[in-house]
Amino acid sequence: MFTTLIMIGLAMVAGLLLTRVMKLFNLPNVTGYLIAGLLIGPNFWQLITKGSFGGLITDEGLKGFGIITSVALGFIAFSIGGEFKLATIKKLGGKIIVITLVQAVTTVVFVMTAMMFVRSDCPDHYIPRALLLGAIAAATAPAATLMVVRQYKAKGPVTETLLPVVAFDDAVGLIIFSVCFALAEVFAVGGSLTAEAVILAPLREIGLSLLVGAALGALLAFMCRFFKSRDSRLMLMICAVILGVGFSEILDLSSLLVCMMIGAVFANMRGDSIHILTHIEKWTPPLFMLFFVISGADLKLSILPKVGLAGVVYVVVRAIGKYTGAFAGAAVTRSERTVRDYLGLTLLPQAGVAIGMAQMVAASEDLAVVADQVVTVVLFATLVYELTGPVITKAALQGAGEIDRLASKERRPLTMLFRKKKKSA
Repeated sequence: MFTTLIMIGLAMVAGLLLTRVMKLFNLPNVTGYLIAGLLIGPNFWQLITKGSFGGLITDEGLKGFGIITSVALGFIAFSIGGEFKLATIKKLGGKIIVITLVQAVTTVVFVMTAMMFVRSDCPDHYIPRALLLGAIAAATAPAATLMVVRQYKAKGPVTETLLPVVAFDDAVGLIIFSVCFALAEVFAVGGSLTAEAVILAPLREIGLSLLVGAALGALLAFMCRFFKSRDSRLMLMICAVILGVGFSEILDLSSLLVCMMIGAVFANMRGDSIHILTHIEKWTPPLFMLFFVISGADLKLSILPKVGLAGVVYVVVRAIGKYTGAFAGAAVTRSERTVRDYLGLTLLPQAGVAIGMAQMVAASEDLAVVADQVVTVVLFATLVYELTGPVITKAALQGAGEIDRLASKERRPLTMLFRKKKKSA
């Protein structure tokens, strides 16, 4: 019905309009972007009109937006990588690694164990399904988290811990998923385990991703010596991220890890990196908005009747695992009390990485017996977490006292998170 450019324009207009609505309810902008996409996308209208109207953004239009999604994720990862200043990492010490590992492993164990008991809709292949869903549960979505942090200018111990944890979480999740993927194939078809599939392949992908990202980050830092104007440096950063995404597709690497490494190396090689990175922050808001509107348009409401008990258990148990794991990791490392109480609530969003893992399952012939169930559960979880995750993240940061505009510097008890502040007499 519309050309690609018109659909992009409509998506941006819808996103902007919904931000005004979100202000009335004091909700994050990213929630408005997702709802805007849902309202103008094909899945909502096909469900309402039973296929007679495909929405302002069609299924064909969504397929053409793939490059926008890939590039936006690249810039999101680059922005998170820019937070990896060695001074900050040294200040936090080994806390980040410990917290990331504990929360990821705890979530995997919780979900995997729960799925072992949900057998009614998958009595013959519940073990490979449990392995896959448990591994996918570790993945988080850095995009929504970063948008909330930026919108409210959050600052404090929880925010300083959150951004590195979300970044490391994808690396840990990739390793866990690669191992569980190989094990699931064995249980599904009776294959044989090999060190190549379980250990070497994931380590090779992660190592090469970091190496390519480091090379591009070093090249970016070097080129900034010769190009000193704001516009030139902005173009250099855009080139670096797009090249990182492009090389990831050619070499079958993780674009998130590659672009994160570009940002991390650049931030540590340039003393003025904070000033330079502010240039990219002024350019990316329209791209990020478009990314979330597209994500909302792609949320498949039609899967809701097919979810069943497995989907509900996955959503609930994963949330419990994330909170419990973050709480335990923060307690072990003796982190600030606000980190212990609130970090887990900021780790709930799940989207692109998890969906990518689910698509890998769908592409495997050996896992065809559980692919539909895994994809359905992950898509359902994405729908729930993407719509509620930003709101919970904002509430957690507000409760921790790290959103200056909405919270005092004193920490508010967790039980008071959603209560209205009483007016003083």
